[in-house]
Amino acid sequence: MFNSVLDAIVPMLCVTLAALAAMGAEAFRGRGERMPIGGLGIVGLLGAGISSALLWNRNASSFGVIVADNFGLFVTLVLVVVGILTILFSSQVVERDGLPAGEYYALVLFAIAGMMMMATASDLLVIFIALEVLSLAVYVLTGIRREDPRAIEAAFKYFLLGAFSSAFFLYGIAFTFGLTGTTHLDRIGSYLAAQSLSDNPLILVALGLLLVGFSFKISAVPFHMWTPDAYEGAPAIVTGFMSTGVKAAAFAAFARVFLSAFEPFSADWAPVVWWIAAATMILGTVVGVAQTNLKRMLAYSSIAHGGYLLVGLVAANQVGKAAILFYLLAYAVTNLSAFGVIALLGSRDKPNDELRDYAGLWQTRPALSALMTVCLLSLGGLPPTVGFIGKWYIFSAAVGAGYYGLAIIGVLTSVISVFFYLRVVVMMYMQDRGADAPVVQINAVSMAALTVAIVAIFYLGILPTRVLDLATQSISTIF
Repeated sequence: MFNSVLDAIVPMLCVTLAALAAMGAEAFRGRGERMPIGGLGIVGLLGAGISSALLWNRNASSFGVIVADNFGLFVTLVLVVVGILTILFSSQVVERDGLPAGEYYALVLFAIAGMMMMATASDLLVIFIALEVLSLAVYVLTGIRREDPRAIEAAFKYFLLGAFSSAFFLYGIAFTFGLTGTTHLDRIGSYLAAQSLSDNPLILVALGLLLVGFSFKISAVPFHMWTPDAYEGAPAIVTGFMSTGVKAAAFAAFARVFLSAFEPFSADWAPVVWWIAAATMILGTVVGVAQTNLKRMLAYSSIAHGGYLLVGLVAANQVGKAAILFYLLAYAVTNLSAFGVIALLGSRDKPNDELRDYAGLWQTRPALSALMTVCLLSLGGLPPTVGFIGKWYIFSAAVGAGYYGLAIIGVLTSVISVFFYLRVVVMMYMQDRGADAPVVQINAVSMAALTVAIVAIFYLGILPTRVLDLATQSISTIF
């Protein structure tokens, strides 16, 4: 067994050591020499997954600020899946685009380590540190194609707005500490429970500032402005990683802070989050319909899916809390696979991410077309995919909590979103292939990763009970 003091941080240690090993391998790699640096990341992530499984039900704690409860471990396992799929899809992209392999994989792993810390932190300051660790790595990944002006612009916008939101979050921590005398979530919760009948306006100020910080990371309206440009400018596989891993970590911390520490004041923040969720679903869907670039379309889709997750947060009943975790897994597998297809169809000189680039794709890449179709149908919430089950439980939670208006908005926006997902399917199967259409070769590793992801989408859509039970057990450890 692990040393009791370090138990809770073992998954993060595995990923961090893998990142350091990737940096070392890059340093000692000869010019032109090929090394399986991504394999080091896979080993580290598998170690994190195994250690998380061994820590299940142990409620281990390290240094008083990292808690490996089942909630944090479930999110950690989701991040392991995100990391492994990202590295597998990246194996072809890194070599094709001439990206610095050691730097790329190290940044991905450092970002995942920050995400894991964010999901398991029980102190606001540690959440902030984790947020900065993952953010700095993702900023660099966004602009890792240094010769691409769009990537540099996207990274710069992301960095500036990210720093702005971090300031809001830090001010929220400062106000919380000033009120409660602590940044530990359990003690904050105890203090606020005793003050639940007070009308201290500083509590609402602290809540508002923290809400702004989290809303930026999950791309919630009106803090979503960075998302389309950052997603379009970054390499497609980095965009997939950003849209899934960052969202999973941010929602884990969001739920832990607002549904645990600030739960006594839910009557104050829930109506605000209700309006944010509604606006996020509506804007993400309506603006997404007008997009012809697939990365921008999926960026607005990501915004809408953030709104669906906020519905579960607002509902805050047993079904809603468990649905948040299940939806994070469903969305991570589906969206990362969709971006994986976009990344694999691109080339070093042309991203091939416009809608017209997919015309008649089934004629040259029938398997890839079928896999992309499954991903899009799952994002649209059609059965028998995992996307349908995820949305069903989210909307059921809203109805069960009496938020009928939010459930209706969610269902209507889901129906509208099917239009722009099916538009891509129609383009792939019902349009002729142009003479200048890209012809690409997909390596076996990437195709195997896509196949496994599609199997998971159908498995979780047809037999979701086991994972839903785990999600329910996980969420009960912090509420």
